Order: sequence, then C-alpha cells, then structure tokens
Amino acid sequence: MEITREQIKHLAHLSRLELSEAELDAMQGDMTKILGFVAKIESLDLDGVEPLTQMSKSVDVMREDEVANMISKEDALKNARAQVWEEGLNLYLS
Repeated sequence: MEITREQIKHLAHLSRLELSEAELDAMQGDMTKILGFVAKIESLDLDGVEPLTQMSKSVDVMREDEVANMISKEDALKNARAQVWEEGLNLYLS
C-alpha cells in the first residue's frame, strides 16, 4: 500500500509539523514501508498466537514504590522566591 503525498501533508498538518519537500519525500517513503509491514502482518495466519505483552520473559521487573528521604515543606521551599497569599492565589515575587 502506498500513501500519497497529500496524505503525508495532511498528517503533518494534524501533527503540527512543518516538513520540507525532502522531508515529505522521506516521510512518504517511510510511511509506505510501515504500511507494507502492517500489510504483511495482516496477511499472516495468527490464529492461536497469543499477543505479546512484553519483550522478555521477565515478570514484574518494576520495584515497589517506597517513601524514603522525605524533606519538610519548609526545607523544600527555603530557596524559593518570596510568597504572597492574596485572595487564595499563591503569587511569587521576584
């Protein structure tokens, strides 16, 4: 499947990208390749193939969140600019 130059321009506009003519050409080639890869995958018989959720067999490699090395609010703000509370707004003075 080939993607047209107008479709690339439309995608660039939606993405708020400004592409040069050379970049448009490169993007069109890249997107055509990507769509070709997707078409190949769609043509495969994948019945019974479980979806891949991780690239490795490692399970739960994330550590538990633990609170440590807490500092007080005063220590955290001691180098901040002076504050003024005015009508519920926290204003910082330079």
